Amino acid sequence: MSKIIVDEKAIDEILSRSIAEILPSKEALKKELMSGRQLRLYIGADATGPALHIGHATNYILLEKIRKLGHKIILLIGDFTARIGDPTDKTATRVQLTRDQVIENTKTWIKQLSPIISFDDKNNPVEIVYNHNWLSKMNFEDVIDLASNFTVQRMLERDMFEKRLKEEKPIYVHEFFYPLMQGYDSVYLDVDAEICGNDQKFNALCGRTLLQRYKQKEKFVIITTLLENPITKEKMMSKSLGTGVFLNMSYIDMYGKIMAQPDENIYQLFVDCTYESLENIEKIRKDLKLNLVNPKDLKMKLAFEITKIYHGDELAQKAQEYFINTFQNKDIPTEIKEYKTDKSKVSLIEILLETGLVESKGEAKRVIEQNGIKIDGKTVNSNPELIITQQGLVLQKGKRSFVRVILK
Repeated sequence: MSKIIVDEKAIDEILSRSIAEILPSKEALKKELMSGRQLRLYIGADATGPALHIGHATNYILLEKIRKLGHKIILLIGDFTARIGDPTDKTATRVQLTRDQVIENTKTWIKQLSPIISFDDKNNPVEIVYNHNWLSKMNFEDVIDLASNFTVQRMLERDMFEKRLKEEKPIYVHEFFYPLMQGYDSVYLDVDAEICGNDQKFNALCGRTLLQRYKQKEKFVIITTLLENPITKEKMMSKSLGTGVFLNMSYIDMYGKIMAQPDENIYQLFVDCTYESLENIEKIRKDLKLNLVNPKDLKMKLAFEITKIYHGDELAQKAQEYFINTFQNKDIPTEIKEYKTDKSKVSLIEILLETGLVESKGEAKRVIEQNGIKIDGKTVNSNPELIITQQGLVLQKGKRSFVRVILK
């Protein structure tokens, strides 16, 4: 067993940074962390998609900080539960995945999390487990026994079920099984604590109930903060709104996406997504409030720090230089339309047509031949046959039309 580090200052920061709530209490968890006993903590996640964003990473950063104190951490991949579908925050039944799809997604997750979790530490190794290994072996008698610990009324307390009932949308019986299975994960793994977002609170509390009933053991539920715009209350990491900063992005795209975040998001992004000290972040907050600093300068620091975590110092520096040369020195807006394609190369004319910058091939050729198109601020010199192969280029037509090219 690895040596347990009892560092009250480090523990206090862990329990106050990016934390929304701790059940049953923060004081009780601190007492356990100060006891010198090794705790078992886990994060459970269904790998329903190939990409994680920096909001997801907050939980794993927290988990790694606890591992560095000598505690045992577990990454639970819901390769069984993902095939059922968590109804959390869903007003319709989620599409079920195959196990092969989940396994493929998991491979990309491990790669994306490698910059923030030391998977190669042999002294206190990260344990990666798959709940198919135990949930698939349960028989009908086991499931009935599990279900006997909860009432239908408690299940219907979940907001999404109440909403579906009001809207007369279906609720399938198998969706009630999801919190039961996730709860049983805690029992099988015999954990002391679970880290999750607020959207998983109900499921985590089911696990707490089952641990108490089956093993007479307390489980701490550590609920992390949600990345939310303090003014609009919209989620910062929204794929549908085009605001997500994903861990599998190129260094150019990651830096640019952070620069496109509204100024009011700067403070929380520093807290939840960087390793900057809380003392420095508090100074940033005060400087912003008193207008003592240009928000763009702070955002550039933020973008650099986050990009450095996932791509390293050298590429973060290149991303910053690219931003300065492409946007800051040429009056190009940071938030621009994106042209995405699965191709590794695409013709300039095709981009102009598909983005609506021109209405025909003839117009595209004329605009190009008349030096009306710029790429990264440089005029395309009368070459209508140009093929774009470089990632993240910014295409400009006239003074106000900009498109960022995102290739495969």
